[in-house]
Amino acid sequence: MTKTLGIIGSGMIGGALARLAVAAGLDVVLSNSRGPETLTDLVGELGAHARAATPAEAARAGDLVVAAVPLKAYDRLPAADLAGRTVIDAMVFHPQRDGRIAELDAGELTSSALVQRHLTDSRVVKTFATIDFHHLVTLARPAGAADRSALPVAGDEGAAKGEVTALLDLLGYDAVDTGTLADSWRLAPGTPAYVQPYMGERPEGLSQEEAQRWFFQSPGVPVPAARVKELTDAATREN
Repeated sequence: MTKTLGIIGSGMIGGALARLAVAAGLDVVLSNSRGPETLTDLVGELGAHARAATPAEAARAGDLVVAAVPLKAYDRLPAADLAGRTVIDAMVFHPQRDGRIAELDAGELTSSALVQRHLTDSRVVKTFATIDFHHLVTLARPAGAADRSALPVAGDEGAAKGEVTALLDLLGYDAVDTGTLADSWRLAPGTPAYVQPYMGERPEGLSQEEAQRWFFQSPGVPVPAARVKELTDAATREN
């Protein structure tokens, strides 16, 4: 059972997950590449159940550990400190930010398989990569709620996916098993399940400022498990 969630990368997704975790009664150990002292405000906002640490310390402290850094920094994840742990890959490959990665360009590996190759002694599970940080918080619902959303999950080990499914349930989401890490391309940008279903259709004709205001005012659109399965099944490698 997860009691402490380690988070490596405390940006928008990492911060949103920390808020959900603390609200669910978990302890959270946050880290980033700039040092614990840069997380003072976030830790203060989260309260007594949160503390800041280095990535290596967050890795060792977490019963489960979330990696939410830009994908270009995946090889800086502390592999030795993450050995034996289930690591949630919440990273997304954006070539314009991350640069070109030959194996991904050639379709030889998914981004999550690349992460698993680096974290040889860890169990990598992909999730939290298909929803934006704002709606990750606003769409969370208790188990059994009629408007509960689901998130897709991919991984190579059933027990690890079970741990992550239990965490999702605690944080307010159902899980849809979409296969192995080799199948996790179904969760990539441009695929049917990526971000848009949870965000809903943005009104046309908005200025950039109006669009930003709409985004933060929007509660999002619930996406139940059956719909997530439809969307991930509909994905093609050309998406």
